[in-house]
Amino acid sequence: MEGDCVESLVTIKNIERELICPACKELFTHPLILPCQHSICHKCVKELLLLTLDDSFNDVASESSCQSSPRLRVQSPSMDKIDRINRAGMINYSGWKRSSLTPRTTTFPCPGCEHDIDLGERGINGLFRNFTLETIVERYRQAARAATAIMCDLCKPPPQESTKSCMDCSASYCNECFKIYHPWGTVKAQHEYVGPTTNFRPKILMCPEHEMERVNMYCELCRRPVCHLCKLGGNHSNHRVTTISSAYKTLKEKLSKDIDYLIGKEGQVRSQISELNLLMKETECNGERAKEEAASHFNKLFEVLEEKKSSIIKAIDVSKKLRLDKFQTQMEEYQGLLENNGLVGYAQEVLKETDQSCFVQTAKQLHLRIQKATESLKTFRPAAQTSFEDYVVDASKQEELLGELAFFSNGVDIPEINEEQSKIYNKALISWHHPEKKNKADSYILEYRKISREEEMLTWSETEVYGTSKVISDLESNSSYAFRVRGYKGSVCSPCSREVILHTPPAPVFSFLFDEKCGYNNEHLLLNLKRDRVDSRAGFSLLLAAERVQVGCYTSLDYIIGDTGITKGKHFWALRVEPYSYMVKVGVASNDKLQEWLHNPRDISSPRYEQDSGHDSGSEDTCFDSAQPFTLVTIGMKKFFVPKSPTSSSEPENRVLPMPTCIGIFLDYDKGKVGFYDADHMKCLYERQVDCSGTMYPAFALMGSGGIQLEETITAKYLEYQNDM
Repeated sequence: MEGDCVESLVTIKNIERELICPACKELFTHPLILPCQHSICHKCVKELLLLTLDDSFNDVASESSCQSSPRLRVQSPSMDKIDRINRAGMINYSGWKRSSLTPRTTTFPCPGCEHDIDLGERGINGLFRNFTLETIVERYRQAARAATAIMCDLCKPPPQESTKSCMDCSASYCNECFKIYHPWGTVKAQHEYVGPTTNFRPKILMCPEHEMERVNMYCELCRRPVCHLCKLGGNHSNHRVTTISSAYKTLKEKLSKDIDYLIGKEGQVRSQISELNLLMKETECNGERAKEEAASHFNKLFEVLEEKKSSIIKAIDVSKKLRLDKFQTQMEEYQGLLENNGLVGYAQEVLKETDQSCFVQTAKQLHLRIQKATESLKTFRPAAQTSFEDYVVDASKQEELLGELAFFSNGVDIPEINEEQSKIYNKALISWHHPEKKNKADSYILEYRKISREEEMLTWSETEVYGTSKVISDLESNSSYAFRVRGYKGSVCSPCSREVILHTPPAPVFSFLFDEKCGYNNEHLLLNLKRDRVDSRAGFSLLLAAERVQVGCYTSLDYIIGDTGITKGKHFWALRVEPYSYMVKVGVASNDKLQEWLHNPRDISSPRYEQDSGHDSGSEDTCFDSAQPFTLVTIGMKKFFVPKSPTSSSEPENRVLPMPTCIGIFLDYDKGKVGFYDADHMKCLYERQVDCSGTMYPAFALMGSGGIQLEETITAKYLEYQNDM
């Protein structure tokens, strides 16, 4: 018998990990069952909902949570009373201000599975208490304090050890007190009693939705007990339900089978545990071996660097010694020219020789030496250089290679940045793929850095990505950036991809749409619902009236402008012209010039009239270099036409360029400049002065068939999100 108690104690202690609340990491206290079927302490749910308790409920909660004094437990209200207080509306579970039009928020992440749990309008009131888990926790507590007896709650001091606990009275009694408070022939004599315990729970599980109804059915869809009112007209009216007894029998059979299966697999589990222990030891050994191999590779690098360092320093020392020796010899020669020193002193002594033959014999060589020294005074040149510029070590490439050192595995393909899908506008969208599509990575590290002449080696910025594209913000205008990506599979990474260099626009992106009101000709132009694309159907009415056309006729341009004006600063926008377009003009124009174009009558039959200049074409050549309140360039037939200017060639063929896929326009309002760019490569094709004395608008004109699509800014919709498992 004693052995059975010891075995039971060991068993109950082994399940401690199952009795820990995932939120507070302590033993469960009044656990509640969440919709995701995880349990959590009642107090933890309140904390997660940012519950603000009133003073009276704080007193109730503090007394009900006291487990140390059995005598106090008699006066303290039970959990059922706390539930009744909750239902009475004493608690605002949302924790936020609310009004009749604003429903309270009762959503929080489950600490067990991290899924968002919505408790609905009833909040905590709609949750069941997990009485089974409470009983197991209490049984565990009793096993943990087996030597501590449960004392009688009604005895006068000193209390006697209790022998039974009444589930109806929620109190423990010794034999004498039980007879006194449960006399024969009274209703209390019929109360249910059990062995000494501190865990009291109601006999009947009541429905949290309908407080006076006991649960007698089980909803198979929601996996929770319900009452008959829930099935008749409540939230479970259309759900499949079964009786509690049937659910009890089914679930008990399943649980028993699961337990029997696990018990039958105990040997297999133990074998797998042993295998895991061996794998842990093997991992420990392999990890240490990998560290040693990595250290060995770095030691080899250190040896190479030390050898290079020694040879380079030795070469510098040899060169330094040679130069110092030359300087020393030259200095000694010059010191000899000083009086009473060296050559001068020796020459003075030779002059004292009176024998002519002896003097001539010595003086000739001495004269040559003095003459050479005199010439060196006239043209002084140091015997060696002081600079060691030839001995400067350029380690920039080696530093970059060393910075790229990483684990390499043939099991991870090298990703490649897709230059066609990658673009840079208001932000940068970088996309990549695997050429082989066999061994894809689980995650990626996208690196980027600004390319600057002032700072040759800027550090790489990194961002972790779980998809195959990433939007990069906060890039500086008019700057070049290098991008590269590497893949990770577990702890192993691939080498970096080839670098791709993209150039940001020369100014912040200016967002606007086509204006459907100001001067918009809906007979000739077709505007889509998003107002970011316009198509020209001009000329259709002329074709219908072709029978009346007997002589040459000059048609006009159909203008459309942006719905937002510019009054200061630098702005950039981009657009795409359809390749089939016959003639399209794009640029900027002031509000006054637009009023003139859109509202003044025009003599369109005059062959001298040219609408992009605003005056007779005959006078255009005389004032093309003066600042005008507009600038438009012509695009058509897959060509980009550079307007005439003092710097451009007079030959027409030299002013015709291939039409860029994407055309950018840069307006510097403060400096009065407008530039036209190949937006894919951020290359300026044409630039000129423009009079920005008024409000400037993006201006467009079409003649014949054609289409213009405004470039869409890069937004978060380009991001790829990881699927929630």
